Amino acid sequence: MAKRWCRALLVSVPVLAMTSIGSGLLQPYVQADLPGIAQAQQQQPDQRETRRTPALSNAVYEKLSAVQTLVDEKKYQEAINTLNGMTGGRNAPNSYELANIYNMYAFIYYSQENYAKALEYYRKVIEQPDIPVAMEDGTRYTIAQLYFVQEKWREGIQMLQEWVKTQEKVNADVYVLFAQGYYQLEQYDNALTNAEKAVAMVRAEGKQPREQWLGLLRYLYWEKKQYDKAIEILEELATHFSKRDYWLQLSQMYGEAQQERKQLAAIDAVYVSGEMEREQEIVTLAYLWLAQEVPYKAGKILEQGIKEKKVEPTARNLELLANAWRAAQETDKAIPAMEQAAQKSDKGELWAALGNIYLDKEENKKAIDAVRAGLQKGGLRRPDNAWLVLGMAYFNLQQFDEARRAFNNAAKDNRSSSYAKQWLEFIDKEEERIKSLQS
Repeated sequence: MAKRWCRALLVSVPVLAMTSIGSGLLQPYVQADLPGIAQAQQQQPDQRETRRTPALSNAVYEKLSAVQTLVDEKKYQEAINTLNGMTGGRNAPNSYELANIYNMYAFIYYSQENYAKALEYYRKVIEQPDIPVAMEDGTRYTIAQLYFVQEKWREGIQMLQEWVKTQEKVNADVYVLFAQGYYQLEQYDNALTNAEKAVAMVRAEGKQPREQWLGLLRYLYWEKKQYDKAIEILEELATHFSKRDYWLQLSQMYGEAQQERKQLAAIDAVYVSGEMEREQEIVTLAYLWLAQEVPYKAGKILEQGIKEKKVEPTARNLELLANAWRAAQETDKAIPAMEQAAQKSDKGELWAALGNIYLDKEENKKAIDAVRAGLQKGGLRRPDNAWLVLGMAYFNLQQFDEARRAFNNAAKDNRSSSYAKQWLEFIDKEEERIKSLQS
């Protein structure tokens, strides 16, 4: 049971945010903050292709600056109207000017989250001849990102692959984009290769990988059944980005790896921190303490959970509470818990268990009533055990005929036959002893 408790946590993977699209790239003509595209990396100027680029006229620059002001004020329709008047007429813009106009259109639509229109205009940018290499490269990268935003994973990967071919150096963010795209296509081998490369690059620089990157890598290791590596990543996440879900996931992974003590330690860390709110987590923690033979701790945790209304007092949970108290030799606490559990159950199993606890407490009459109620309700896994308890309770009250009937019923089951016959022999000897004392 404890191994299944939080499997849902392990089948979720964080959606990685796309690298931001902002200002900065399209500034070869001015130093103003005209909108553009985030540069994925810095290239060495002397290693880049050079092109003869047409000039940007002062008139076009001034209109683009005016449009930029409107965009900053979120007057998007006025900005679009201004751009509409720049593409025709006698003084038609050259290819470089047109590329900047289209880029401005794209940025406006992107700002309005109209990604389809933004893509349309970014594609127009790269269709223009003789634009700067940096502008073309950056726009291709942005198109790839927008495909990802629209969940067009194949198109995004293809565009990103085309962009990479023109680069001499690619940073870790790009490999994460590849990993995210391949993950969405369920191509986990390709996703894992790229995610590992991104994380390795960051670590080589002596930096801590981003939380979301590690989350993706953890999920991919899990999918590939590389549980040892998944545990290592979860340990890193729990250490550097301490969150309840990481500790819970780590506990689950330790359980899969049969590292029970670590499994308990990880989930107990959540409980100690006060962040454990869900019933299943509390119940699982109780089961784990019981498995480690610390029943008193299990009982206290369940008792507190029920008191705080985090754990429903169902028959099952109350039975677990009673069993914990009984194992801890806290019979006075076990009895009321099992009484409540039995009253909530429509089967006889819990009544038979209650009878067993009463027998431990030497409350024989109550033991008889409880076991008989259990036998009458039926559904017992081991009715022979119930007959044994009933026989012992009758024996303690020296009701030997009733005890014999109970032990004879128990003897019908091969699993209890030998033990029941020993009790029958003992009853005969006890009756003879009593008679000898009375003579």
